[in-house]
Order: sequence, then structure tokens, then C-alpha cells
Amino acid sequence: MKITRLALGLTALLVTPAMAQEVNVYSYRQPELIKPLTDAFSQATGIAVNVAYLDKGMIERLKAEGDRSPADVILTVDISRLAAAVEAGVTQPVSSEVMAANVPEDFRDPDGHWWGLTTRARIVYASRDRVAPGEVTTYEGLADPKWQGRICTRSGLHPYNIALTAAMIYHHGEDGAKDWLKGLKANLARKPQGNDRAQVKAIWAGECDISLGNTYYLGKMLANPEQVAWAEAVTPIFPTFENGGTHVNISGVAMVKAAPHPEEALKFMEFLTSPEAQEIYAAANFEYPIAPGTEPTELVKSWGEFSPDDVNLMELARLRAAALRITEEVDFDG
Repeated sequence: MKITRLALGLTALLVTPAMAQEVNVYSYRQPELIKPLTDAFSQATGIAVNVAYLDKGMIERLKAEGDRSPADVILTVDISRLAAAVEAGVTQPVSSEVMAANVPEDFRDPDGHWWGLTTRARIVYASRDRVAPGEVTTYEGLADPKWQGRICTRSGLHPYNIALTAAMIYHHGEDGAKDWLKGLKANLARKPQGNDRAQVKAIWAGECDISLGNTYYLGKMLANPEQVAWAEAVTPIFPTFENGGTHVNISGVAMVKAAPHPEEALKFMEFLTSPEAQEIYAAANFEYPIAPGTEPTELVKSWGEFSPDDVNLMELARLRAAALRITEEVDFDG
């Protein structure tokens, strides 16, 4: 089934009567992070939004539920997870002039299976005390021997790093990306471990000088009194590929193949991609909205400007299997 809707703006949503009572969402994002959006949507339409937070196993759950799944929509982060849902056959294509106007082509599935909502950059966090301005400029430069014993990162097999490696394959081919992984591994101060925030903590503690991490973690650390000192110990740097821009990833939404409330699910998806909703969602998660004319918060803008890498994220999704394979071949986490 292919769901289609003609142009419908946010203003129209505010006056369109609800045709059903609920939309059920499976989310990798905690309910409190999307509550401002679900509350606004329910107030505008009269449609209740029920959110089930899944820490893992979303695709497996949807496959097990099959046609009996109560889920209408999935909300997730990372192109790898979105592409995996499509490949598992648990999503359906959606065509919407509203979403097409709000979501640039590079941030949506060409076949309409998933739609981006916000972006985040995968950047370098650098010690304010031990890394001079201009020392880090490119992702390729992280393999330079000058960084030997100075880099921290989470597992190379984590989806965030697999996506970055896929981008390296896109720019330099498998051999080039494999050489980069070898050089990066040789520069690690310790075995890959922890999450992105744990790497910044390690910089604060003097265990390493730079790390890889997503931009939004800086906002999360600044919002946590116990982690403010970690955030203040680093400078966010937006490296680029030598022949490209800064690597970005997305949060996105897709309609479940077995959605019991497809029309209401589409209303919810159109609402999520509206400029107003994108800015609310981006502010809650310290990310970047992608609709034309939208702006991130002043805090997020204060971290610096950057040019996103000009590649459709589905290109990277198709390269993730190769990225996983070469990461295992170099035994990056070993």
C-alpha cells in the first residue's frame, strides 16, 4: 500500500478534524524528548499519540508482530537504523507534497520509506588546553601519526561510527577507508569503549586529547550539572572530508507497513516535518532542523557553522555493510 496525500500545511492541520483516536509510535528516542511534539499534535488534531520507547530490538519486534503490529510510526536516529527497517520490510512508502517541501532530497528515501526530521554532525571534540586551534581540519587527518596515543572513541562497530566509515568509503573507496581505519586505530589512547559522552569525560580527565562524537552531546552535557565540566574542557570542531563537507546523520520517521491508522499516521508525519515542529524537535535534542527557513537554537549556533557533506544518506546506507566488514577486518575494537 502506498499512502499519498496532497499539499496540507500546518495551518490546515489545526482545523482538520481528527478521523481516528490515536497514533501509536515506536521510538528510539525517549518519550520525554518528543513530548512537546506529541502534545502539540494532539492539541491541534485531537488525535492521541501513544509512544512506546524501545531501547533496542525495534525491527525484531515489528517483524515478530507482523500484520498484528499496533505501531503506526517509527521514530529513530541514524541512517543505518532507518535503512535496516526498510530492508526488513517493516515500512511502507509515503508520498506527501507537504513532506517533500519540508525535507530536502538528501535527507529522505528516494522511494518515500523514511523522512528526515533533524540532523546532527559527527565532529571532533578537542581539549581546550592540549589542542591548538587549526590542528584538526579533516577526518582523514585523524589517521596522522601526530595523534598517536591521543584519540578516544566509542566502538567502531557502533552505527554512528559505521556511518562515518561508510562516508569515508564513499569519498575514498574501500582501500582508502581501510587504511584510514588502520591509522585511526594506531592513534587510539585506549581500546574503544563507552558512549560519546564518555570520550569527552576522558579528555577532561587527561586520558586523551581528541575524540569523535555527535554534536548534540555537547548540549546534553551542558544541561547536566555533573557533566558541565566535561563540556567546558573541550572545543567542538567541525572537520570535513578532503573532497567534501562535514559528516551528518539524521533522526527520521517512517510509517509501519502494518499501520492500523495510516491516515492519522500521515497527519502525524506531516506535522513532524513542518518547520514549526522541526524547530521544537531540534531544540529539545540540540540538533539542526532541515526544513527551508528553519534555524537551530542560539546555543547550537554558537558551536560554529559548517557545510554538510553533499551526499544522499541512502548512498551511505548502501555502504554500511562494507563499512562493517572492513572495521572488523582491521579489528578496530581489538
